[in-house]
Amino acid sequence: MNDLSTAAQPIVHLIHSGGFYGAERMLLDHCLVTPGQHRVVFLDAPPALLQRFVQAGVACHNCQDLKALLAHLRQQPGLLNAHNFKAQVFAWICARRLRLPLVLTQHGFTPRSLKQKLYTWASLRLCRSRHVRRVVCVAQSIAGLHLAAGVAADKLQVIANGLPEPAALCPAGNGGLPADTPVVCREALEPLVGFVGRLSEEKGPDLFLDALIALCQLRPTLKAVLLGDGEQNQALRERIDAAGLSLRILLPGYQQDMQPWLQRLNVLVLSSRTEGTPMILLEAMQAGTPVAAFAVGGIPDVVQHRHNGLLAKPLDSAELARCIAELLDDPALARNLAETARATQRQHYHLPTLARSWDELYRLVRETSNS
Repeated sequence: MNDLSTAAQPIVHLIHSGGFYGAERMLLDHCLVTPGQHRVVFLDAPPALLQRFVQAGVACHNCQDLKALLAHLRQQPGLLNAHNFKAQVFAWICARRLRLPLVLTQHGFTPRSLKQKLYTWASLRLCRSRHVRRVVCVAQSIAGLHLAAGVAADKLQVIANGLPEPAALCPAGNGGLPADTPVVCREALEPLVGFVGRLSEEKGPDLFLDALIALCQLRPTLKAVLLGDGEQNQALRERIDAAGLSLRILLPGYQQDMQPWLQRLNVLVLSSRTEGTPMILLEAMQAGTPVAAFAVGGIPDVVQHRHNGLLAKPLDSAELARCIAELLDDPALARNLAETARATQRQHYHLPTLARSWDELYRLVRETSNS
């Protein structure tokens, strides 16, 4: 029996994050679909991120270090669910010291540098610890990495990311774009291709440009947007300027509301080098936006080539460009793929349905912790 009874404890999510990206979106939706059951503890979060959760009605707390986290959890214990590496390490220490049940959610790995490879190795080792009761992977490919690293199969569970019911769609006037969107992107008759994500190596905005610069040079009316921010921003701008495409390939920055953009885009492109189950992919499917993507990570779990989207070989920007061109040139194909994708999202990536799997997992963890 645990020192701190788990029978009526809430789920306490731990996350270390610098902004509102895919994992943060998944976590917020996860909390909102079953209100009143969750708390989120951030590790040194920026105020804007904390405020976003608070404004949505999620109970939150911000801890600056491990000592503060231990003190907080002594006062307000719960079933811990940790969402990224630093949070997982801190949660593991707290679970040992306070005898709290611990779940790890694995959103994916980006082992591009030596430091990231070390984090990946350490995270996989941590999952083998007896103090970790369950490991939830958002894609089958991520679960496969854990099995290969020696994590017991009965400890692993795949629960894909999902979306809540869609909000009301915005009107289609002006191409459906926000009022402050640059005019060059609001001409509804001109084809528009988009990238959404952090402008960082693992998300492949440079590979997006490999495909789009060539396409724009062949198609005088084609325009593109990279929606997001990150360390590659300046390098991407310089490359676009050098190609003479600064008026046709735009970087409007991070966008809080993606729905107007998804309604306007002719094609959403996912050019990532590595992925879990991207939230923006599910959002595009829900919105009926055709998708062209590299077949990496959990994307092929969701998208079947020529069934509900088009897939290119990983890192093959020339093939990705051909997929984009096919969707632009064949509106009937694009429409059929998008409609099938919408049905796929509703059937397999619907958060109210997936929430039942989470509830069952939390119940089992609580039961085994109290036995």
